[in-house]
Amino acid sequence: MVRKTLIRSFLILSVMILFGCGGIRYSQVAPNAKDFHPKKIGVLPVDVGPFEEARGVIDQIIAGALVNTGWFSDVVTSEAINNRMQSDDELRKTVSDYIAKLKTVNFSDADLSMKIGEVYDIDAFLIVNVNYWHYTVEGEDKVAKVGLGLKLVEAVTGDIIWKAGHHVAEDYWLIKPDLSDVAVGLIKDMLNHMPH
Repeated sequence: MVRKTLIRSFLILSVMILFGCGGIRYSQVAPNAKDFHPKKIGVLPVDVGPFEEARGVIDQIIAGALVNTGWFSDVVTSEAINNRMQSDDELRKTVSDYIAKLKTVNFSDADLSMKIGEVYDIDAFLIVNVNYWHYTVEGEDKVAKVGLGLKLVEAVTGDIIWKAGHHVAEDYWLIKPDLSDVAVGLIKDMLNHMPH
C-alpha cells in the first residue's frame, strides 16, 4: 500500500514538473475566451520602448507567426495599420486615444476598439510591448534576452481576451545569437497559449 502511494506520488510529481517546464511566465485568459474565435486579426504598431533596434523587426516576426498558425483568414500587419493611420488623422487619433487609455488607466475603450475593428475589418487586434531586446550578462553568463507583453483585444466589445508576458534569455559564449531568432521562438511559445 505504501509502495503504491509512493509510486503514484512520484508519477504525479513527474507530470507536474514536465508540464511546468512548458509554460510561459504570465498568461491570463478571460472567462469568455472559450467562445471567442476571431477570423481576422490585426497587429497594432509595436511599442518598442527604448529598444529602437526592434522596431519593424518584431512587427514582421509577429505577423509571420500569426499567418503561420493558420488560425485566421486574414492578418492585418502593423505596417498596413500604420500606413493607413499616416493618411488618416482621425484614425490615428482613435488608435492613439485607445492605447493611451489602456496604458494610463488600464481601460479598454469599447467605442474606440470597435472603430478600430470596423476601419480595418478585423475581429480582434494584438497589442505588443517589447520589454527586453538586448545582450546582457546575468551572473556569469552572457545572454541574448528578448521579452514581450501581448494583449489580445476583441474589437467589438473592447474585452481583453488574453494577456501574457514572457521572456527568453539564451546563453552564448563566443557567437551572439541574433535577437530576431530568439524572438521567433519566444513568439511561437506565447502564441501557443493564445485563445483563437
